[in-house]
Amino acid sequence: MPAFLSPEEAAFIALRNTLHSYYPLSDATWAAYRALCNWREIRKGAELYSAGDIPRSFAYVHRGLFRVYVLDDKGAEYNKNFFPEGRFPGSMTALLKQQPSLYTIDALEDSAIIEIDHAGYRRLLNEREDLKLYHIHYLERHWLMDKEPREVALVQDEASVRYQRFLQDFPSLAQRLPQYHIASHLGVTPTQLSRIRKNLLTDQPM
Repeated sequence: MPAFLSPEEAAFIALRNTLHSYYPLSDATWAAYRALCNWREIRKGAELYSAGDIPRSFAYVHRGLFRVYVLDDKGAEYNKNFFPEGRFPGSMTALLKQQPSLYTIDALEDSAIIEIDHAGYRRLLNEREDLKLYHIHYLERHWLMDKEPREVALVQDEASVRYQRFLQDFPSLAQRLPQYHIASHLGVTPTQLSRIRKNLLTDQPM
């Protein structure tokens, strides 16, 4: 490996390592996958994908942090999810149906991403068995094992329990995110979250 890598080269190495962590891709599949990709940097506050637009791609986060949010009928934001390094933000339902996205995805930090052409990815998915197996493993981990417990918790658990689980599951995000973004994600107001945090500190043994 060269002693010095450009930011773009480092991002593609990280992407392949991330893919490999779910299922290893052959050199031929990786070459075809990489041909679908475009590296770029995004400034904090910029929108990666906007509500109302029909997306054409999804992304891999090499550096930075993104959120997926939706506006309710009163204009209040609800943070549906967060995507730090190693994750793949995208409006997947809109991509699959080729319809306007219901969500906006924006950068919470200065970030570097690799954008992946979705139509090309779907064609490659139909051609390559190793990519299909990667896709299955990714969906199982993030759309079944991760998503279902959180959806149950939102209905059944009290806000303080949801906050403690967030701290347990995403300790690094708790340090990087403003409290109002965490509050929105948990479905509480910033004031309620402040009260929860104060109560948890009070309950800790001396």
